Amino acid sequence: MDTSKMIKAYCLKTKEKNVPMHDAVITRTARGGYMASGHDGKGNKMAAIMNEAKALQAIKDGVAKKDF
Repeated sequence: MDTSKMIKAYCLKTKEKNVPMHDAVITRTARGGYMASGHDGKGNKMAAIMNEAKALQAIKDGVAKKDF
């Protein structure tokens, strides 16, 4: 898979920035925002808050699944 299109987030456990998110799932928050959740490939859970354009582009590119 092309890692340049993958969602990148901060891993709280390892304190690394811009870590590619695997098995990302996009959900909508109660206030209408978008959030991606997944893991870093080593089993550490990750989450990222994003805008609508970036969330829909990730779904279109096939790097995330839609859950709303």
